[in-house]
Amino acid sequence: MTPADTGAPTAVGAAASDAPEVPDTADARVAPGGPGYRRMSFALFLAGVATFALLYSTQALLPLISGDLGVTAGDASWTVAAATGGLALFVLPMSALSERYGRRTVMTASLAVAVTVGLLVPFAPSLPVLVALRAVQGAALAGLPASATAYLAEEVTPKALVTAIGLFVAGNSVGGMSGRVITGWVAQEWGWRVAVGVIGVVAVGCAVAFRLLLPRPRHFTPGSLRPRVLARTVRAHLADPLLRRLYAIGALFMTVFGGVYTVIGYRLTGAPFALPQGIVGSIFLVYLVGTVSASTAGRLVGQLGRRGALYLAGGTTAAGLLLSLADSLPLVLLGLVLITAGFFAGHAVASSAVSRTATHGRAQASALYQSAYYIGSSAGSTVGATAFHAGGWGGTVGVGLLAVLGVVSITLLGTRAARRGAAAASVPA
Repeated sequence: MTPADTGAPTAVGAAASDAPEVPDTADARVAPGGPGYRRMSFALFLAGVATFALLYSTQALLPLISGDLGVTAGDASWTVAAATGGLALFVLPMSALSERYGRRTVMTASLAVAVTVGLLVPFAPSLPVLVALRAVQGAALAGLPASATAYLAEEVTPKALVTAIGLFVAGNSVGGMSGRVITGWVAQEWGWRVAVGVIGVVAVGCAVAFRLLLPRPRHFTPGSLRPRVLARTVRAHLADPLLRRLYAIGALFMTVFGGVYTVIGYRLTGAPFALPQGIVGSIFLVYLVGTVSASTAGRLVGQLGRRGALYLAGGTTAAGLLLSLADSLPLVLLGLVLITAGFFAGHAVASSAVSRTATHGRAQASALYQSAYYIGSSAGSTVGATAFHAGGWGGTVGVGLLAVLGVVSITLLGTRAARRGAAAASVPA
């Protein structure tokens, strides 16, 4: 990205670890099979694992936290909402730091702080302290998502971008799955505090490997931290109708996902299923479906186009929500599979479209998407838990279906706008 891309002059004295090694030419970007591609992909995959494992480390443990601290499901859900809310609030400032000091530097610092807080979370003496620590942890993790997608947009060839970001999102799904499965079985034997401590140790290993494996950026050009420049870039992104639609789609998809996976533990540990905590944690193995759907999002877009892929993702998610209403464990599991596949496919398509659409200030464009995405997660966690308390699982499903309806409606607006644009372009001057 050139200085002209950010609207600011080139800054001097960027962090040495992120100094560009070669001139920024598109021909030199990494492609699948090229030198460093696997190393880069695996490093960011591990970053995705650590991010989601830490961010949602308490989600599968909410029934145990409720019992141990004597709080309701809605109160316990704030241990999830605080983390995702902290990320949503700080992702834009963190993206600005990554424009100045480099993507790799900011991602490394963010992981270091997040894993340190993760080792303190098990010792929280009360719910307010636990929620505060989780908010700090979420704010620290804010340096990962936007910086990672901006890093890939600069270092990977455009044709490989959807696949590369899909692999990062796949790391998110593996982190979310492994975090919940591990915490479920560990908590069943030793309690929720030991379980979140184990996740903290796993995240430390991922953070160290990430820093050792991630290649130095070759195409990063430092930008400016001037608030006026940042505000101008943000306004330009928010003025783009396509980006606004993508931000809304990301928020709505995550509203579904956050609500379902915040409440599912309460449903499966209660009647008529009454499953033990370890089995409930293992339910999150369905995240593997998300790993596959996210990593194949590039092929899906190639076959159906971006909007076609979003329609399919929304329809799959809605079908899963409806199936999950049954009081049959196999049907509930099938519903979770469809919800997970639809969500991760939709997220990968929307987030990669943001990176391709933004021609300048890619970190800010991605940050705005991530902010909307995690606001959706916080809303889904709290609204989904409240709806469950008021109307049972059907209330949570109702919230999810409304969000899916929003995704389909916004995508339909995009389809109509594209048709109008094509019709206008076909009219002779």
